[in-house]
Amino acid sequence: MVFLSFVYRFLTNFAFMAVVYFSLNFMEKYPNRAILAILVLVYAAMRAASTLRAFYFFQKIEKLEAETKRLQAPINDGSGGTSARKQVIADVARLRRDGELKSYMDLFFLALIVLLCVAAIMRQ
Repeated sequence: MVFLSFVYRFLTNFAFMAVVYFSLNFMEKYPNRAILAILVLVYAAMRAASTLRAFYFFQKIEKLEAETKRLQAPINDGSGGTSARKQVIADVARLRRDGELKSYMDLFFLALIVLLCVAAIMRQ
């Protein structure tokens, strides 16, 4: 299931990039192409800001994981439920790592889209 989420993220980003590429290339008039490129750049900037905010969130989760592991050590004196807590911590760590990888994938495609837009604006 994790692999499918990566494939889905890749395909949606690639489809968006393809739509931007073909939209910019089939525009005949420069003002229309420039307006479309600027609108796509604004959208890409908003998505990049959201992705960078997600990195801040992942950093806070990582600190919370470390603090939980530190506080869990004294609790593990033989009481029940420790394996469940360890499983929750492992699941959170995996989800955080997967989210970071998806965010990197988003930033990569957004950078490619920005390059396409800048190239379309520079071309007359």
